[in-house]
Amino acid sequence: MLSAPIIGIGRHRLGIDGEGVTSLVAFHGCTLRCKYCLNRQCFDPDGIWKTLTVDEVLEAVMPDNIYYLATGGGLCFGGGEPYLHAEFIKTICDAAPKGWIFTVETALNYDRKRLELLLPYINYYLIDIKDTNPDIYQRYTGRNNAIVLENLRWLLNQKEDMADCVVIRLPLIKDFNTLADVAKSKALLQEMGFRKFDEFVYITQPE
Repeated sequence: MLSAPIIGIGRHRLGIDGEGVTSLVAFHGCTLRCKYCLNRQCFDPDGIWKTLTVDEVLEAVMPDNIYYLATGGGLCFGGGEPYLHAEFIKTICDAAPKGWIFTVETALNYDRKRLELLLPYINYYLIDIKDTNPDIYQRYTGRNNAIVLENLRWLLNQKEDMADCVVIRLPLIKDFNTLADVAKSKALLQEMGFRKFDEFVYITQPE
């Protein structure tokens, strides 16, 4: 039975992680090291997490089945970076009752095969791109963002209405980007074909 490190399961979430009533399944592990990470336990080797099986995750969220079906909700996979556990998520989606909606919160900074694996299962994407400027992104995350932009373009081309299924988060991050930088990121993403954005001031935590 597949298992994965889970830092928490948050139930009865409304209007935060997609449509309807959702449960957030947050995974340990991340490809980035953001300067103001709000979930440091997701990559701390001594962090607090539990290793759960697919059955254990489903058991934890199954009591809310009636709420998911009645409100058009379901599960949201976050973290950390949930795509590090793509096989585990696929198995959950296969085993879940019909009618659940699956949303993923992701930074898209990983190899495309993970994105491809879950494409048939994920209904909505909440994508945190930080900033499209490669220098800002590198300083903030410690990684290059070329693969993020490649994955965005690929994802958009996978189905005709994909732009309606994606919300891109555009944070204003203290000491890293400006409102002008956010506007440039939004313009680039609009040129690609994205239409839904969540612009906000990022609440920072000390490094």
